Amino acid sequence: MDAVSAPSDAILILNAGSSSIKFELFKVVEDRAETRLDGQMEGIGASPHLIARDARRQVLADKRWAGPDVADHVSALARIMEGIEPAIEGRRIIAVGHRVVHGGPDLAAPMLVDDAAMETLRGLMPLAPLHQPHNIAGIVAASQRFPGVPQVACFDTAFHRAHPWEADTFGLPPEYYARGIRRYGFHGLSYEYISDRLRREEPALAAGRVVVAHLGNGSSLCAIHGGRSIDSTMGFTALDGVPMGTRCGQIDPGVLLHLMLTEKMEAAELTGLLYGNAGLKGMSGISQDVRDLEKSADPRAAQALSYYAWRVRREIGALAAAMGGIDGLVFTAGIGENARNLRARICEGLEHLGLVLDPSANEANAPEISTPFSHTRVLVRATDEEAMIARHVLDLLHCSKSA
Repeated sequence: MDAVSAPSDAILILNAGSSSIKFELFKVVEDRAETRLDGQMEGIGASPHLIARDARRQVLADKRWAGPDVADHVSALARIMEGIEPAIEGRRIIAVGHRVVHGGPDLAAPMLVDDAAMETLRGLMPLAPLHQPHNIAGIVAASQRFPGVPQVACFDTAFHRAHPWEADTFGLPPEYYARGIRRYGFHGLSYEYISDRLRREEPALAAGRVVVAHLGNGSSLCAIHGGRSIDSTMGFTALDGVPMGTRCGQIDPGVLLHLMLTEKMEAAELTGLLYGNAGLKGMSGISQDVRDLEKSADPRAAQALSYYAWRVRREIGALAAAMGGIDGLVFTAGIGENARNLRARICEGLEHLGLVLDPSANEANAPEISTPFSHTRVLVRATDEEAMIARHVLDLLHCSKSA
């Protein structure tokens, strides 16, 4: 047993949003982090609801409060800890890991959070105004709840920081790039987890050219060559690329100028449209949930799904071109792991990339859904961003201990 941990130690992972905190508790076993429980507090300040489950998916806590009783992230974390305390069984929280959406151009590795680091993170808020403030609120809440316990920030942009310059820049004068206006890419913790999993399970494929499709309410794709991110569909913000649950994806910037100048839309109204009333929800006028759209007889639902599949298929081809070819395609996240019909529609027409889908394997949600004759392998893998954060936290604690 390493001196940095003891059998009763645990790591808490937090993913704080505007009105929610997702959490996962890992027990530390030698140099590994094993899931103990997970859950979410949603509806903070409005209709707070805590749900927590153990590693066997048994419900440990299911509680609701009035909005004023859980008004902010500090009170939400207190309620979370009260709700899961019986299941912690006296384990000592030795660190808290946080998903932080934006690390800017320079933060490319997990870091211990101190006062200076907090100032740096706050300085990045203009780059992710809808995400970063809530991530920081989670760190503040955890610091108050666990004084003196290390807080570790892990960045969604970090995995993409080794991109070639061509994949990161816009067609603007270079001074804008120097001021941080560049393509950052997101979902990096998910891509890092999948890349690491492939390295352990499919080492030959991991050494090659893989497109990973992280398809969920937030969707993006990443080109990974030899375990290194080469390009990603998301750019300066998490709006770019393929359409998502409520976000538009790629859009001609001239459309935004038109909406501002001709339709007289202000920044707040544009933000609401592009982030909250576009994508599958906006196009269908029904729902952002693929399951709802697949059941609907409304032609707008079919059009939204068709557009989604078209855009994802197009980006697979573009990312394959960025790597000079493709050896594997991996579907992950909520839609990628479960939406069989949509996966099939995405793969239609990719035969020119050597991809041949096995309909039976796809319908069965098998780990590999391509035929044995497919030059490009197609896999389905569950992602686990929290486990990736826990691994980073352990590594950082060990490094700090040995330094």
